[in-house]
Amino acid sequence: MSKVDNYLKKDIAVIGVSNRQEKFGFKIFRDLLKAGFKVKGISPRKEEVLGNKIYRDLSELESVPDLVITVVPSSVTEQVVDLSIKLGVKEIWMQPGSESAQAINKAEAAGIKVTSSACFMVEMGIW
Repeated sequence: MSKVDNYLKKDIAVIGVSNRQEKFGFKIFRDLLKAGFKVKGISPRKEEVLGNKIYRDLSELESVPDLVITVVPSSVTEQVVDLSIKLGVKEIWMQPGSESAQAINKAEAAGIKVTSSACFMVEMGIW
Protein backbone atom coordinates (compact mmCIF):
# COMPACT_ATOMS: atom_id res chain seq x y z
CA MET A 1 0.00 0.00 0.00
CA SER A 2 1.40 3.40 -0.94
CA LYS A 3 1.80 6.30 1.47
CA VAL A 4 -1.09 8.09 -0.29
CA ASP A 5 -3.40 5.05 -0.02
CA ASN A 6 -2.65 4.89 3.70
CA TYR A 7 -3.66 8.53 4.20
CA LEU A 8 -6.75 8.25 1.96
CA LYS A 9 -8.26 5.95 4.58
CA LYS A 10 -7.58 8.31 7.48
CA ASP A 11 -9.82 10.98 8.96
CA ILE A 12 -7.89 14.22 8.52
CA ALA A 13 -8.45 17.60 10.19
CA VAL A 14 -6.93 20.70 8.57
CA ILE A 15 -6.33 23.49 11.08
CA GLY A 16 -6.38 26.95 9.51
CA VAL A 17 -8.93 26.55 6.71
CA SER A 18 -9.74 29.86 5.04
CA ASN A 19 -12.34 30.99 2.52
CA ARG A 20 -9.74 33.25 0.90
CA GLN A 21 -8.61 31.43 -2.24
CA GLU A 22 -5.07 32.81 -2.11
CA LYS A 23 -4.42 31.32 1.35
CA PHE A 24 -2.76 27.94 1.81
CA GLY A 25 -5.47 26.93 4.28
CA PHE A 26 -7.99 27.19 1.43
CA LYS A 27 -5.79 25.53 -1.21
CA ILE A 28 -4.88 22.56 0.97
CA PHE A 29 -8.49 21.97 2.06
CA ARG A 30 -9.78 22.29 -1.52
CA ASP A 31 -7.17 20.03 -3.05
CA LEU A 32 -7.46 17.34 -0.36
CA LEU A 33 -11.22 17.24 -0.98
CA LYS A 34 -10.65 17.02 -4.76
CA ALA A 35 -8.15 14.19 -4.27
CA GLY A 36 -10.68 12.15 -2.30
CA PHE A 37 -9.30 12.52 1.21
CA LYS A 38 -11.68 12.37 4.20
CA VAL A 39 -11.05 15.87 5.52
CA LYS A 40 -12.68 18.22 8.02
CA GLY A 41 -11.82 21.89 8.23
CA ILE A 42 -11.05 23.79 11.41
CA SER A 43 -11.12 27.57 11.81
CA PRO A 44 -12.50 29.76 14.59
CA ARG A 45 -13.86 32.25 12.03
CA LYS A 46 -15.60 30.16 9.37
CA GLU A 47 -18.88 28.30 9.34
CA GLU A 48 -18.63 26.94 5.80
CA VAL A 49 -15.97 26.69 3.09
CA LEU A 50 -16.57 25.06 -0.30
CA GLY A 51 -19.95 23.83 0.94
CA ASN A 52 -18.39 22.02 3.92
CA LYS A 53 -19.08 22.78 7.57
CA ILE A 54 -16.03 24.23 9.28
CA TYR A 55 -15.53 23.45 12.96
CA ARG A 56 -14.20 25.93 15.49
CA ASP A 57 -11.68 23.48 16.98
CA LEU A 58 -10.81 19.80 17.18
CA SER A 59 -13.06 19.20 20.17
CA GLU A 60 -16.15 19.92 18.00
CA LEU A 61 -15.46 16.98 15.66
CA GLU A 62 -17.60 13.86 16.03
CA SER A 63 -14.48 11.72 16.46
CA VAL A 64 -10.76 12.20 17.00
CA PRO A 65 -9.02 12.57 13.62
CA ASP A 66 -6.26 10.15 12.64
CA LEU A 67 -4.15 13.05 11.37
CA VAL A 68 -4.08 16.77 12.12
CA ILE A 69 -2.48 19.09 9.55
CA THR A 70 -1.58 22.57 10.80
CA VAL A 71 -1.62 25.55 8.42
CA VAL A 72 -1.42 28.26 11.10
CA PRO A 73 1.23 30.35 12.86
CA SER A 74 3.53 28.34 15.15
CA SER A 75 1.98 29.89 18.28
CA VAL A 76 -1.39 28.48 17.23
CA THR A 77 0.18 25.10 16.44
CA GLU A 78 1.41 24.99 20.04
CA GLN A 79 -2.21 25.37 21.22
CA VAL A 80 -3.32 22.71 18.71
CA VAL A 81 -0.73 20.33 20.16
CA ASP A 82 -2.11 20.86 23.66
CA LEU A 83 -5.64 20.03 22.51
CA SER A 84 -4.39 17.12 20.39
CA ILE A 85 -2.69 15.59 23.43
CA LYS A 86 -5.88 15.99 25.46
CA LEU A 87 -8.01 14.37 22.72
CA GLY A 88 -5.59 11.53 21.94
CA VAL A 89 -4.53 12.51 18.40
CA LYS A 90 -1.84 10.11 17.15
CA GLU A 91 -0.28 12.11 14.28
CA ILE A 92 0.31 15.77 13.46
CA TRP A 93 1.74 17.14 10.21
CA MET A 94 3.04 20.69 10.71
CA GLN A 95 3.13 22.44 7.35
CA PRO A 96 6.25 24.55 6.72
CA GLY A 97 5.99 27.75 8.75
CA SER A 98 3.52 26.31 11.25
CA GLU A 99 6.04 24.30 13.25
CA SER A 100 8.04 25.31 16.29
CA ALA A 101 10.58 23.39 18.34
CA GLN A 102 8.27 23.68 21.35
CA ALA A 103 5.27 22.24 19.46
CA ILE A 104 7.35 19.39 18.01
CA ASN A 105 8.98 18.50 21.32
CA LYS A 106 5.72 18.61 23.27
CA ALA A 107 3.87 16.47 20.71
CA GLU A 108 6.68 13.89 20.48
CA ALA A 109 6.98 13.72 24.28
CA ALA A 110 3.26 12.84 24.35
CA GLY A 111 3.81 10.01 21.86
CA ILE A 112 2.37 11.82 18.83
CA LYS A 113 4.03 11.11 15.46
CA VAL A 114 5.16 14.49 14.08
CA THR A 115 6.12 15.43 10.54
CA SER A 116 7.49 18.93 9.97
CA SER A 117 9.62 20.79 7.42
CA ALA A 118 7.77 19.00 4.60
CA CYS A 119 4.58 19.90 2.75
CA PHE A 120 1.88 17.22 3.01
CA MET A 121 0.59 18.16 -0.45
CA VAL A 122 4.02 17.75 -2.08
CA GLU A 123 4.83 14.55 -0.18
CA MET A 124 1.52 12.99 -1.29
CA GLY A 125 2.08 14.05 -4.92
CA ILE A 126 -0.99 16.32 -4.96
CA TRP A 127 1.09 19.43 -5.76
